[in-house]
Amino acid sequence: MSATYDVLVKGGTVVNQDGVGVRDVGVRGGRIAAIGNLSAATAGEVIEASGLHVLPGVIDSQVHFREPGLEHKEDLESGSRGAVLGGVTAVFEMPNTKPLTTTEATLADKVRRARNRMFCDFAFYVGGTRENIDDIPMLEKLEGSAGIKVFMGSSTGDLLVDDESSLDRIIARLGRRAAFHSEDEARLIERMSVRRAGDASSHPEWRDEEAAIISTRRLVGLAEKHKRRAHVLHVSTAAEMEFLAAHKDWASVEVTPHHLTLVAPDCYERLGTYAQMNPPVRDERHRQAIWAALASGVVDVLGSDHAPHTREEKDHAYPASHSGMTGVQTLVPIMLDHVNAGRLSIERFVDLTSHGPQRLFGIRGKGRIAAGYDADLTIVDLKREETITHAQVASRAGWTPYDGKRVKGWPVGTVVRGRRVMWDGEIIGAAHGAPVAFFEGF
Repeated sequence: MSATYDVLVKGGTVVNQDGVGVRDVGVRGGRIAAIGNLSAATAGEVIEASGLHVLPGVIDSQVHFREPGLEHKEDLESGSRGAVLGGVTAVFEMPNTKPLTTTEATLADKVRRARNRMFCDFAFYVGGTRENIDDIPMLEKLEGSAGIKVFMGSSTGDLLVDDESSLDRIIARLGRRAAFHSEDEARLIERMSVRRAGDASSHPEWRDEEAAIISTRRLVGLAEKHKRRAHVLHVSTAAEMEFLAAHKDWASVEVTPHHLTLVAPDCYERLGTYAQMNPPVRDERHRQAIWAALASGVVDVLGSDHAPHTREEKDHAYPASHSGMTGVQTLVPIMLDHVNAGRLSIERFVDLTSHGPQRLFGIRGKGRIAAGYDADLTIVDLKREETITHAQVASRAGWTPYDGKRVKGWPVGTVVRGRRVMWDGEIIGAAHGAPVAFFEGF
C-alpha cells in the first residue's frame, strides 16, 4: 500500500546533513515524514522540484523589522514578505524599536503582532540593559524570545551598554547564547572629528578596525571569565577574525552578505550613503579576511542585518544620514551567486544559514531536512540568472544596494511548516507565522 502525504516535494536535489542527492520529501502535519524515493506515494499537493535544489529553510538570525514605532520604513508584515520572497523561512528580529523590546510586556506585544501576520516564523531578541539585568534569566525563557541582544556601541539611550561593569553583570546573568554589536563607544566618540561632512567614505575611517577589536577583546574576555556564550554579530575586520579564531570556546561569529560582497572605496563611490552601515563596509583587505575566516570555519552563521531606512533618511548629508541597508530578501540570491562563483559550496551555505543557527541557538525542530523536523524548505534554482532591482524589494524602504546586479542562483519556492508561502516570486496564501521554539539552556 502506497504512503499518503499532505505535500510531496518530488525530484529535487536535496541538500542536508546526509549530503547532496536527488530525493523526494514527504510532508505530513507540517513536518517532514519521509525522505527518499517516494515515487509510489500519493499526496494532496505535489511540488515538482526536478532541476531544483531543496535546502533546509534559511534562518536569518539578524533582521530589524522596525515594528512597533518605526513602521514608516518597515513593519513585521512587509519585512516577512521580503523574507519569504527571498527564500527565508524564519527570522530573529532585533529590539531597537519604539518602545524598545526590553521587558516581558514589550516582547509579548511583538509576538502578538507577529502571530499569523508574518509570513515566516520568528523570534525576537530582548535588549539587555542596565535596568533589566535581574530579569535576564526570565526574559530568555519567554515564548518567542531569541535571547538577549546587547549594543556595546552604535546605539543611544537605554540600549547602549558601554561600561565594563554593566556588561560584566549582564554576561554573568546569561543562560543562553547572547548576541552583541561589538564596537567601542569611547573610541567612536573620540574619533567623531574624523568624519568628513558629505563624504560617506569617511565612515570606515571613523568606525575603524581598532574600535571593533577593542570591543571584541573586552567582550570575549568577559565571556571566558563567566563561561557564557557570546555571539559576535556582523564581524567586519581582519583583526577580529584573527583574534576570534583563537577564542572559539565561548564566542561564535556572524558575517553578512554585504561585508562579503561590497568593498570600499568602490561602494561609497557608487552608492554614497546607501552603503553606510554599522560596522562599516571596509576595504579589500578586510573582505578577504572575512572570506578566509569563512573558508577556515571560524564563521558560524550568516545574517543579513536587514536594517531598512527610507530614501529620505539615507539622503541626508553624511554623517546625518542613517546607517543600515535592506538585506533579508537578497541574502539567498547574493550568496548563491557566490556559490556559483566557487567561493563556497552549497553545503557550506546550508551550514551557515540552517544547520549553523540550529546548532548555535538550540532551535527546536528547524534547520535540517530530516524526519520529524518542521517542513521548512528553501527551494532554489542554481542555474537561474536574474538581475536584482529596486522594484523587486518588498521592504517599505523600497531600495537595495544591489540594484542592477546580475546574479546566478535564485530562490523559487519557500515552504514554512509544510505550507508553500512563495512560489516563483508570488506570495501564496495567508500568513501563518509562529514563534520559533528553543531548547532550554541554549
